[in-house]
Amino acid sequence: MKPAEEYILKQSEPFKTILLHLQVIIETTVPEVELLYKWKVPFYYVGKSPICYLNVTKGYVDVGFWGAQYFSKHVEKLVSDKRKYVKSLRYKTPDQINDQVLIEVLEQAYAFRKEKFITD
Repeated sequence: MKPAEEYILKQSEPFKTILLHLQVIIETTVPEVELLYKWKVPFYYVGKSPICYLNVTKGYVDVGFWGAQYFSKHVEKLVSDKRKYVKSLRYKTPDQINDQVLIEVLEQAYAFRKEKFITD
């Protein structure tokens, strides 16, 4: 089993259920993604471009996106938490996942995957 898959399957509930649901949505929305394991968490890439990562931390699942500074949809739902470039969707329970919002954010992440960070 790959390390990213092990990471997902070893999580306690409700995080394992959340991660498995996210995995299905991500892999269905962006079929060419590859699940990798980097910096001790699962990362989804298309080629050399990161789409998002999954991290269980502080009582929630963090789905982080690099290109969020380019996003125009659902920006009010994205949390920056003092991070300069990365923003994320956060889930404490499976019922908090709005599939349509996640899909639209993933579509933006895919569209802007090759963009550079805008620095001040």
